[in-house]
Amino acid sequence: MRKQIVAPLAAGVLLALAGAAQAATKTASFTVSASVGKNCTISTTNLALGEFVGDNDLEAEADITVRCTALTAFDIELDQGLTGAYAGRRMVSSGGDFLVYNLYTADTYAAVWGDGTGDTDVVGGLGAGMAVPITRTVYGRLLAADNVAAVEAGAYSDTIVATITY
Repeated sequence: MRKQIVAPLAAGVLLALAGAAQAATKTASFTVSASVGKNCTISTTNLALGEFVGDNDLEAEADITVRCTALTAFDIELDQGLTGAYAGRRMVSSGGDFLVYNLYTADTYAAVWGDGTGDTDVVGGLGAGMAVPITRTVYGRLLAADNVAAVEAGAYSDTIVATITY
């Protein structure tokens, strides 16, 4: 009976000693990296000038919102619209009549917002990070003095494309 107790006891002691031994370890390090590329997004709101009755001037504003990676310089251009001219953009009715209007970089209505050619300006800025929206305001104006021709009642519209270059 003594042999039956000693054998398991000896096995237990050997297992305890084996568990106390330290395993060997080695380490290695690695680098985790990424790069940030320049990026911008652009979105717009519609510009509704209101109701023209032949003898009133109309003015309204719309927003262009830009998000760019930090310190990314950008310029926003507006195209000529459906009529293809910066000098006197035109909103057209379904019957073909038109109203002359324009878009400006400030509420002084001095600089036409375009593509930077001729007498037009672009509006720029510097990105503050993709989570930080930057808003630029476009100022629209329709003058009664520029719209003396007879026009039919109804809806008039134009489509402007805003482009961001960065």
